[in-house]
Amino acid sequence: MSVVYDRQRLIELVKKYALQFGQFTLASGKQASFYLDCRKITLHPQGAVQIGAGMLQLLHSNLPDAIGGMAIGADPISAASITLAGLQDIELLGFIVRKEAKQHGTGRQVEGPIAPGMRAVIVEDVVTSGGSALKAVEAVREFGMSVDRILAVVDRLEGGREAIEAAGLQLQTLITVRDLGINT
Repeated sequence: MSVVYDRQRLIELVKKYALQFGQFTLASGKQASFYLDCRKITLHPQGAVQIGAGMLQLLHSNLPDAIGGMAIGADPISAASITLAGLQDIELLGFIVRKEAKQHGTGRQVEGPIAPGMRAVIVEDVVTSGGSALKAVEAVREFGMSVDRILAVVDRLEGGREAIEAAGLQLQTLITVRDLGINT
């Protein structure tokens, strides 16, 4: 079963369910007049399908071994991507990066059916400063996997791309805030 990514459909879904206007403090600490609550789209059935299909389209020509990112925002993106990959018989493993290593069991910060030496991409729901994605990259590299790019649903166009590129990584996004009619 193959699902085709429909960029316009994703934009419509984000506008309808995830975009809010008002006064907000972002994870980066910045104040903003709009907020993208992407959990409302990554956990929505049609949103998850479009995001998973979009991520697979971005990965198509350069498929890594694994896809994942910082819990909790990246988890449904990874799950949608690996589920659609599985339906298409594409080998793509998922993983989760904990905010800190757990204090019991294996004590790992990076969890999943992955191993050092694998190639990974980091996924993110919204990129603002790039800080969260770069923390995930650091943890995954410490685990022993290589990372050369970050995939995100939305780029707020507030310096995240520049920070990610300054760290020697590539950023690919499904949409930007300009696609939502917001000029920064």
